[in-house]
Amino acid sequence: MSTSPPPPNGASATAARAGGRALALVGIVLVAVNLRTAVAALSPIFTQISVDVPVDSVGVGLLGTLPPLCFAVFGLLAPVLKRHLRLETLLIAALCAILIGHLARGLAPNYAVLALASVLTFAGMGVANVVLPPVVKKYFPASIGTLTSMYVTIMALFSLIPPLVAVPIADSLGWRVSVSMWAALAAVAIIPWLTLWMRDRRATSAAARAATAAAAPAASESPFDAELLPEVSPTLVGQVWRSRLAWSMGLLFGATSLNVYAAFAWLPEILIDIAGVSPAQAGILLSLYAGMGIPFSLLVPILASRMRSVAPLIALGFVCFAAGYAGLLLAPAALPWLWVALVGAGPLTFPLVLVLVGLRSRTPEGTVALSGFTQGIGYALGALGPLVVGVLHELSGGWTAPLAFLLLTLAVVGLAGRVVARPRMLEDDWHRSSPNRAD
Repeated sequence: MSTSPPPPNGASATAARAGGRALALVGIVLVAVNLRTAVAALSPIFTQISVDVPVDSVGVGLLGTLPPLCFAVFGLLAPVLKRHLRLETLLIAALCAILIGHLARGLAPNYAVLALASVLTFAGMGVANVVLPPVVKKYFPASIGTLTSMYVTIMALFSLIPPLVAVPIADSLGWRVSVSMWAALAAVAIIPWLTLWMRDRRATSAAARAATAAAAPAASESPFDAELLPEVSPTLVGQVWRSRLAWSMGLLFGATSLNVYAAFAWLPEILIDIAGVSPAQAGILLSLYAGMGIPFSLLVPILASRMRSVAPLIALGFVCFAAGYAGLLLAPAALPWLWVALVGAGPLTFPLVLVLVGLRSRTPEGTVALSGFTQGIGYALGALGPLVVGVLHELSGGWTAPLAFLLLTLAVVGLAGRVVARPRMLEDDWHRSSPNRAD
Protein backbone atom coordinates (compact mmCIF):
# COMPACT_ATOMS: atom_id res chain seq x y z
CA MET A 1 0.00 0.00 0.00
CA SER A 2 1.42 3.39 -0.99
CA THR A 3 1.79 6.02 1.71
CA SER A 4 3.01 8.85 -0.54
CA PRO A 5 1.23 12.10 0.24
CA PRO A 6 -1.11 13.44 -2.41
CA PRO A 7 -0.18 16.61 -4.24
CA PRO A 8 -1.25 19.69 -2.33
CA ASN A 9 -4.55 21.26 -3.26
CA GLY A 10 -4.89 24.97 -3.97
CA ALA A 11 -5.56 26.01 -0.37
CA SER A 12 -2.69 24.01 1.12
CA ALA A 13 -0.28 25.16 -1.60
CA THR A 14 -1.20 28.78 -0.88
CA ALA A 15 -0.67 28.26 2.85
CA ALA A 16 2.67 26.58 2.21
CA ARG A 17 3.71 29.42 -0.06
CA ALA A 18 2.79 31.99 2.61
CA GLY A 19 4.66 30.03 5.25
CA GLY A 20 7.71 29.87 2.99
CA ARG A 21 7.65 33.62 2.45
CA ALA A 22 7.33 34.23 6.18
CA LEU A 23 10.39 32.07 6.80
CA ALA A 24 12.25 33.80 3.98
CA LEU A 25 11.39 37.21 5.45
CA VAL A 26 12.79 36.19 8.84
CA GLY A 27 15.82 34.74 7.08
CA ILE A 28 16.49 37.90 5.08
CA VAL A 29 16.30 40.01 8.26
CA LEU A 30 18.73 37.69 10.08
CA VAL A 31 21.18 37.61 7.18
CA ALA A 32 21.16 41.42 7.08
CA VAL A 33 21.88 41.48 10.82
CA ASN A 34 25.06 39.48 10.17
CA LEU A 35 26.45 41.34 7.17
CA ARG A 36 28.39 44.08 8.99
CA THR A 37 28.93 42.86 12.58
CA ALA A 38 32.56 41.84 11.95
CA VAL A 39 33.56 45.06 10.22
CA ALA A 40 33.71 47.24 13.34
CA ALA A 41 34.03 44.59 16.06
CA LEU A 42 37.84 44.75 16.31
CA SER A 43 38.86 48.38 15.93
CA PRO A 44 37.47 49.67 19.26
CA ILE A 45 39.37 47.01 21.28
CA PHE A 46 42.75 46.73 19.55
CA THR A 47 44.40 47.81 22.81
CA GLN A 48 43.02 44.77 24.64
CA ILE A 49 43.68 42.46 21.68
CA SER A 50 47.32 43.54 21.35
CA VAL A 51 48.04 42.26 24.87
CA ASP A 52 47.56 38.69 23.63
CA VAL A 53 47.99 39.15 19.87
CA PRO A 54 50.53 41.86 18.98
CA VAL A 55 49.10 44.14 16.26
CA ASP A 56 51.08 47.08 14.89
CA SER A 57 49.72 49.95 12.82
CA VAL A 58 50.43 48.13 9.56
CA GLY A 59 48.48 45.13 10.85
CA VAL A 60 45.60 47.35 11.85
CA GLY A 61 45.60 48.90 8.39
CA LEU A 62 45.55 45.48 6.74
CA LEU A 63 42.60 44.33 8.83
CA GLY A 64 40.82 47.56 7.90
CA THR A 65 41.21 46.86 4.19
CA LEU A 66 40.05 43.24 4.39
CA PRO A 67 36.27 43.93 4.37
CA PRO A 68 36.04 45.73 1.01
CA LEU A 69 38.73 43.50 -0.54
CA CYS A 70 36.93 40.30 0.48
CA PHE A 71 33.56 41.74 -0.53
CA ALA A 72 35.07 42.52 -3.95
CA VAL A 73 36.81 39.18 -4.54
CA PHE A 74 34.02 36.96 -3.32
CA GLY A 75 31.38 39.17 -4.87
CA LEU A 76 32.95 38.48 -8.27
CA LEU A 77 33.60 34.77 -7.61
CA ALA A 78 30.32 33.80 -5.96
CA PRO A 79 28.16 33.59 -9.10
CA VAL A 80 30.82 31.62 -11.01
CA LEU A 81 32.05 29.24 -8.32
CA LYS A 82 28.65 28.48 -6.78
CA ARG A 83 26.44 28.45 -9.86
CA HIS A 84 25.04 24.93 -9.21
CA LEU A 85 23.82 25.61 -5.68
CA ARG A 86 20.37 26.70 -4.62
CA LEU A 87 20.06 30.18 -3.21
CA GLU A 88 19.21 28.71 0.19
CA THR A 89 22.24 26.39 0.11
CA LEU A 90 24.54 29.25 -0.79
CA LEU A 91 23.24 31.40 2.06
CA ILE A 92 23.70 28.53 4.53
CA ALA A 93 27.30 28.10 3.36
CA ALA A 94 27.94 31.85 3.68
CA LEU A 95 26.46 31.97 7.19
CA CYS A 96 28.53 28.95 8.25
CA ALA A 97 31.67 30.75 7.06
CA ILE A 98 30.67 33.83 9.07
CA LEU A 99 29.97 31.72 12.16
CA ILE A 100 33.28 29.82 11.99
CA GLY A 101 35.16 33.03 11.23
CA HIS A 102 33.78 34.81 14.30
CA LEU A 103 34.74 31.90 16.56
CA ALA A 104 38.21 31.58 15.02
CA ARG A 105 38.86 35.31 15.47
CA GLY A 106 37.95 35.02 19.14
CA LEU A 107 40.27 32.02 19.59
CA ALA A 108 43.15 33.38 17.49
CA PRO A 109 46.54 32.71 19.13
CA ASN A 110 48.43 35.04 16.78
CA TYR A 111 47.99 37.70 14.12
CA ALA A 112 48.12 35.28 11.18
CA VAL A 113 45.14 33.30 12.50
CA LEU A 114 43.29 36.53 13.31
CA ALA A 115 43.79 37.76 9.74
CA LEU A 116 42.87 34.43 8.11
CA ALA A 117 39.77 34.10 10.29
CA SER A 118 38.80 37.63 9.29
CA VAL A 119 39.17 36.68 5.62
CA LEU A 120 36.83 33.72 6.18
CA THR A 121 34.29 35.92 7.94
CA PHE A 122 34.33 38.61 5.27
CA ALA A 123 34.25 35.97 2.52
CA GLY A 124 30.95 34.71 3.91
CA MET A 125 29.65 38.25 4.08
CA GLY A 126 30.78 38.94 0.52
CA VAL A 127 28.91 35.90 -0.80
CA ALA A 128 25.78 36.82 1.17
CA ASN A 129 25.99 40.39 -0.19
CA VAL A 130 25.65 39.01 -3.72
CA VAL A 131 22.99 36.41 -2.94
CA LEU A 132 20.52 38.65 -1.08
CA PRO A 133 19.25 40.60 -4.14
CA PRO A 134 18.26 37.44 -6.09
CA VAL A 135 16.79 35.95 -2.89
CA VAL A 136 14.59 39.02 -2.51
CA LYS A 137 13.59 38.79 -6.16
CA LYS A 138 12.76 35.07 -5.79
CA TYR A 139 10.53 35.29 -2.73
CA PHE A 140 9.20 38.86 -3.04
CA PRO A 141 9.22 39.83 -6.74
CA ALA A 142 6.50 42.43 -6.22
CA SER A 143 8.20 44.09 -3.23
CA ILE A 144 11.84 44.46 -4.25
CA GLY A 145 12.05 48.10 -3.14
CA THR A 146 10.43 47.52 0.24
CA LEU A 147 12.50 44.43 1.07
CA THR A 148 15.75 46.02 -0.09
CA SER A 149 14.96 49.08 2.01
CA MET A 150 14.36 46.85 5.01
CA TYR A 151 17.54 44.80 4.82
CA VAL A 152 19.81 47.74 3.95
CA THR A 153 18.41 49.66 6.93
CA ILE A 154 19.05 46.66 9.20
CA MET A 155 22.61 46.44 7.87
CA ALA A 156 23.11 50.12 8.72
CA LEU A 157 21.70 49.69 12.23
CA PHE A 158 23.83 46.68 13.03
CA SER A 159 26.98 48.39 11.77
CA LEU A 160 26.52 50.82 14.69
CA ILE A 161 26.08 48.23 17.45
CA PRO A 162 29.50 46.48 17.59
CA PRO A 163 31.47 49.70 18.30
CA LEU A 164 29.03 50.58 21.07
CA VAL A 165 29.21 47.26 22.94
CA ALA A 166 32.71 45.99 22.08
CA VAL A 167 34.57 47.90 24.81
CA PRO A 168 32.17 47.24 27.73
CA ILE A 169 32.01 43.53 26.95
CA ALA A 170 35.77 43.28 26.46
CA ASP A 171 36.30 45.04 29.80
CA SER A 172 33.94 42.71 31.66
CA LEU A 173 34.31 39.37 29.85
CA GLY A 174 37.48 39.72 27.80
CA TRP A 175 38.18 40.63 24.18
CA ARG A 176 37.79 37.05 22.96
CA VAL A 177 34.15 36.98 24.08
CA SER A 178 33.57 40.44 22.63
CA VAL A 179 34.86 39.28 19.24
CA SER A 180 33.38 35.78 19.06
CA MET A 181 29.91 36.43 20.51
CA TRP A 182 28.62 37.55 17.09
CA ALA A 183 28.77 33.89 16.01
CA ALA A 184 25.49 33.39 17.91
CA LEU A 185 23.70 35.69 15.45
CA ALA A 186 25.04 33.70 12.50
CA ALA A 187 23.88 30.43 14.12
CA VAL A 188 20.36 31.79 14.56
CA ALA A 189 20.30 33.08 10.95
CA ILE A 190 21.03 29.59 9.60
CA ILE A 191 17.79 28.13 11.04
CA PRO A 192 15.18 29.60 8.62
CA TRP A 193 17.32 28.90 5.56
CA LEU A 194 18.01 25.34 6.67
CA THR A 195 14.25 24.88 7.17
CA LEU A 196 13.51 26.22 3.68
CA TRP A 197 16.27 24.02 2.21
CA MET A 198 14.77 20.92 3.81
CA ARG A 199 11.28 21.89 2.59
CA ASP A 200 12.59 22.21 -0.95
CA ARG A 201 14.30 18.83 -0.68
CA ARG A 202 11.09 17.16 0.48
CA ALA A 203 9.02 18.94 -2.19
CA THR A 204 11.49 17.90 -4.88
CA SER A 205 11.42 14.26 -3.75
CA ALA A 206 7.61 14.23 -3.65
CA ALA A 207 7.47 15.79 -7.12
CA ALA A 208 9.86 13.18 -8.48
CA ARG A 209 7.66 10.39 -7.12
CA ALA A 210 4.52 12.01 -8.50
CA ALA A 211 6.15 12.46 -11.91
CA THR A 212 6.28 8.72 -12.40
CA ALA A 213 2.50 8.44 -12.11
CA ALA A 214 1.15 11.78 -13.30
CA ALA A 215 1.61 14.39 -15.97
CA ALA A 216 4.55 16.73 -15.64
CA PRO A 217 2.55 19.90 -14.84
CA ALA A 218 1.12 18.32 -11.70
CA ALA A 219 4.51 17.12 -10.58
CA SER A 220 6.06 20.50 -9.90
CA GLU A 221 3.67 21.85 -7.30
CA SER A 222 5.65 22.88 -4.25
CA PRO A 223 5.74 25.88 -1.92
CA PHE A 224 8.49 27.33 -4.11
CA ASP A 225 10.38 26.07 -7.10
CA ALA A 226 13.60 24.33 -6.05
CA GLU A 227 15.54 27.16 -7.58
CA LEU A 228 19.26 26.97 -8.11
CA LEU A 229 21.47 30.01 -8.08
CA PRO A 230 21.09 30.75 -11.79
CA GLU A 231 24.09 29.62 -13.79
CA VAL A 232 26.39 32.45 -14.76
CA SER A 233 28.25 31.02 -17.72
CA PRO A 234 31.61 32.39 -18.93
CA THR A 235 29.80 33.83 -21.96
CA LEU A 236 27.32 35.65 -19.73
CA VAL A 237 30.14 36.92 -17.51
CA GLY A 238 31.84 38.33 -20.59
CA GLN A 239 28.62 40.05 -21.62
CA VAL A 240 28.34 41.70 -18.20
CA TRP A 241 31.89 43.01 -18.46
CA ARG A 242 30.94 44.64 -21.79
CA SER A 243 27.75 46.21 -20.44
CA ARG A 244 27.73 49.99 -20.07
CA LEU A 245 24.99 49.74 -17.45
CA ALA A 246 26.93 47.19 -15.38
CA TRP A 247 30.10 49.29 -15.46
CA SER A 248 28.17 52.43 -14.54
CA MET A 249 26.54 50.70 -11.59
CA GLY A 250 29.89 49.26 -10.49
CA LEU A 251 31.56 52.66 -10.71
CA LEU A 252 28.74 54.42 -8.88
CA PHE A 253 28.84 51.79 -6.13
CA GLY A 254 32.65 52.01 -6.10
CA ALA A 255 32.79 55.79 -5.78
CA THR A 256 30.29 55.60 -2.93
CA SER A 257 32.22 52.81 -1.16
CA LEU A 258 35.52 54.66 -1.59
CA ASN A 259 34.14 57.71 0.17
CA VAL A 260 32.46 55.66 2.91
CA TYR A 261 35.51 53.58 3.81
CA ALA A 262 37.76 56.65 3.65
CA ALA A 263 35.45 58.44 6.09
CA PHE A 264 35.31 55.56 8.54
CA ALA A 265 39.10 55.33 8.50
CA TRP A 266 40.06 59.01 8.61
CA LEU A 267 37.12 61.31 9.43
CA PRO A 268 37.83 61.54 13.20
CA GLU A 269 41.46 62.49 12.60
CA ILE A 270 40.46 64.99 9.90
CA LEU A 271 37.99 66.67 12.26
CA ILE A 272 40.46 66.80 15.14
CA ASP A 273 43.13 68.41 12.96
CA ILE A 274 41.12 70.90 10.89
CA ALA A 275 37.95 71.54 12.91
CA GLY A 276 39.55 71.63 16.37
CA VAL A 277 37.16 69.13 17.94
CA SER A 278 38.16 66.81 20.76
CA PRO A 279 38.57 63.05 20.20
CA ALA A 280 35.30 62.44 22.05
CA GLN A 281 33.50 64.96 19.84
CA ALA A 282 35.08 63.38 16.76
CA GLY A 283 33.65 60.03 17.82
CA ILE A 284 30.19 61.53 18.19
CA LEU A 285 30.49 63.14 14.76
CA LEU A 286 31.51 59.80 13.26
CA SER A 287 28.36 58.31 14.78
CA LEU A 288 26.39 61.15 13.18
CA TYR A 289 28.02 60.31 9.86
CA ALA A 290 27.03 56.64 10.17
CA GLY A 291 23.56 57.44 11.46
CA MET A 292 22.74 59.62 8.44
CA GLY A 293 22.60 56.48 6.34
CA ILE A 294 19.73 54.93 8.28
CA PRO A 295 16.80 57.10 7.05
CA PHE A 296 18.13 57.00 3.49
CA SER A 297 18.49 53.21 3.66
CA LEU A 298 14.83 53.09 4.62
CA LEU A 299 13.45 55.56 2.07
CA VAL A 300 15.65 55.41 -1.03
CA PRO A 301 14.85 51.83 -2.20
CA ILE A 302 11.11 52.46 -1.82
CA LEU A 303 11.32 55.74 -3.73
CA ALA A 304 13.55 54.24 -6.43
CA SER A 305 11.16 51.36 -7.07
CA ARG A 306 8.38 53.89 -7.78
CA MET A 307 10.34 56.34 -9.94
CA ARG A 308 10.83 56.01 -13.67
CA SER A 309 14.16 57.86 -13.46
CA VAL A 310 16.27 57.91 -10.31
CA ALA A 311 18.20 60.99 -11.47
CA PRO A 312 16.83 63.19 -8.63
CA LEU A 313 18.15 60.75 -6.01
CA ILE A 314 21.60 60.59 -7.60
CA ALA A 315 21.66 64.38 -7.86
CA LEU A 316 20.75 64.69 -4.17
CA GLY A 317 23.59 62.38 -3.18
CA PHE A 318 26.03 64.31 -5.39
CA VAL A 319 25.01 67.69 -3.93
CA CYS A 320 25.24 66.45 -0.32
CA PHE A 321 28.70 65.00 -0.89
CA ALA A 322 29.94 68.17 -2.64
CA ALA A 323 28.50 70.59 -0.08
CA GLY A 324 29.92 68.61 2.83
CA TYR A 325 33.42 68.38 1.39
CA ALA A 326 33.34 72.04 0.38
CA GLY A 327 32.43 72.99 3.94
CA LEU A 328 35.29 70.92 5.36
CA LEU A 329 37.72 72.54 2.92
CA LEU A 330 36.59 76.17 3.28
CA ALA A 331 35.17 76.53 6.82
CA PRO A 332 35.78 73.31 8.76
CA ALA A 333 35.43 74.81 12.24
CA ALA A 334 32.30 76.83 11.50
CA LEU A 335 29.67 74.09 11.34
CA PRO A 336 31.46 70.73 11.51
CA TRP A 337 28.27 68.86 12.41
CA LEU A 338 26.54 70.19 9.28
CA TRP A 339 29.44 69.24 7.00
CA VAL A 340 29.57 65.75 8.52
CA ALA A 341 25.81 65.33 8.17
CA LEU A 342 25.96 66.33 4.51
CA VAL A 343 28.86 63.98 3.76
CA GLY A 344 26.96 61.25 5.61
CA ALA A 345 23.88 61.83 3.45
CA GLY A 346 25.89 61.47 0.23
CA PRO A 347 26.07 57.65 0.37
CA LEU A 348 22.32 57.39 -0.25
CA THR A 349 23.59 56.04 -3.59
CA PHE A 350 24.63 52.85 -1.75
CA PRO A 351 21.07 51.55 -1.08
CA LEU A 352 20.04 53.00 -4.44
CA VAL A 353 22.47 50.78 -6.35
CA LEU A 354 21.48 47.72 -4.33
CA VAL A 355 17.80 48.07 -5.21
CA LEU A 356 18.65 48.83 -8.84
CA VAL A 357 20.34 45.43 -9.12
CA GLY A 358 16.86 43.90 -9.07
CA LEU A 359 15.14 46.71 -10.96
CA ARG A 360 17.65 46.90 -13.83
CA SER A 361 17.60 43.18 -14.71
CA ARG A 362 14.85 41.02 -16.20
CA THR A 363 16.10 37.50 -15.56
CA PRO A 364 17.40 35.65 -12.47
CA GLU A 365 20.70 35.11 -14.30
CA GLY A 366 20.93 38.82 -14.98
CA THR A 367 20.23 39.69 -11.34
CA VAL A 368 22.98 37.39 -10.07
CA ALA A 369 25.48 38.54 -12.70
CA LEU A 370 24.75 42.23 -12.10
CA SER A 371 24.86 41.81 -8.31
CA GLY A 372 28.25 40.07 -8.42
CA PHE A 373 29.77 42.48 -10.92
CA THR A 374 28.48 45.65 -9.26
CA GLN A 375 29.59 44.68 -5.77
CA GLY A 376 32.86 43.15 -6.94
CA ILE A 377 33.95 46.24 -8.85
CA GLY A 378 32.47 48.56 -6.24
CA TYR A 379 34.17 47.08 -3.20
CA ALA A 380 37.49 46.81 -5.06
CA LEU A 381 37.38 50.56 -5.64
CA GLY A 382 36.18 51.10 -2.08
CA ALA A 383 39.31 49.45 -0.72
CA LEU A 384 41.39 52.22 -2.31
CA GLY A 385 39.74 54.99 -0.29
CA PRO A 386 41.56 54.66 3.06
CA LEU A 387 44.86 53.92 1.31
CA VAL A 388 44.82 56.86 -1.12
CA VAL A 389 43.67 59.32 1.55
CA GLY A 390 46.44 58.11 3.89
CA VAL A 391 49.13 58.39 1.21
CA LEU A 392 48.02 61.88 0.19
CA HIS A 393 48.02 62.99 3.83
CA GLU A 394 51.50 61.55 4.33
CA LEU A 395 52.85 63.27 1.21
CA SER A 396 51.17 66.65 1.73
CA GLY A 397 51.27 66.84 5.52
CA GLY A 398 47.69 68.13 5.61
CA TRP A 399 44.12 67.33 4.70
CA THR A 400 43.50 69.66 1.75
CA ALA A 401 44.83 67.21 -0.83
CA PRO A 402 42.90 64.21 0.57
CA LEU A 403 39.64 66.18 0.74
CA ALA A 404 40.21 67.54 -2.76
CA PHE A 405 40.73 63.97 -3.97
CA LEU A 406 37.45 62.87 -2.40
CA LEU A 407 35.74 65.84 -4.00
CA LEU A 408 37.14 64.83 -7.40
CA THR A 409 35.74 61.30 -7.05
CA LEU A 410 32.29 62.87 -7.31
CA ALA A 411 32.92 63.21 -11.04
CA VAL A 412 32.51 59.43 -11.19
CA VAL A 413 29.23 59.71 -9.28
CA GLY A 414 27.95 62.25 -11.80
CA LEU A 415 29.07 60.49 -14.98
CA ALA A 416 28.09 56.96 -13.91
CA GLY A 417 24.88 58.26 -12.38
CA ARG A 418 23.73 59.65 -15.73
CA VAL A 419 23.77 56.15 -17.20
CA VAL A 420 22.29 54.42 -14.15
CA ALA A 421 19.47 56.97 -13.82
CA ARG A 422 17.89 56.07 -17.15
CA PRO A 423 15.34 53.21 -17.11
CA ARG A 424 17.19 50.46 -18.99
CA MET A 425 17.82 46.75 -18.48
CA LEU A 426 21.05 44.79 -18.34
CA GLU A 427 19.74 42.26 -20.86
CA ASP A 428 19.20 45.08 -23.38
CA ASP A 429 22.95 45.73 -23.30
CA TRP A 430 23.56 42.03 -23.98
CA HIS A 431 21.40 42.12 -27.10
CA ARG A 432 22.94 45.36 -28.33
CA SER A 433 26.49 44.07 -27.82
CA SER A 434 25.77 40.66 -29.41
CA PRO A 435 23.01 41.24 -31.99
CA ASN A 436 23.82 38.16 -34.04
CA ARG A 437 24.50 35.73 -31.23
CA ALA A 438 22.06 33.01 -30.33
CA ASP A 439 23.11 33.02 -26.68
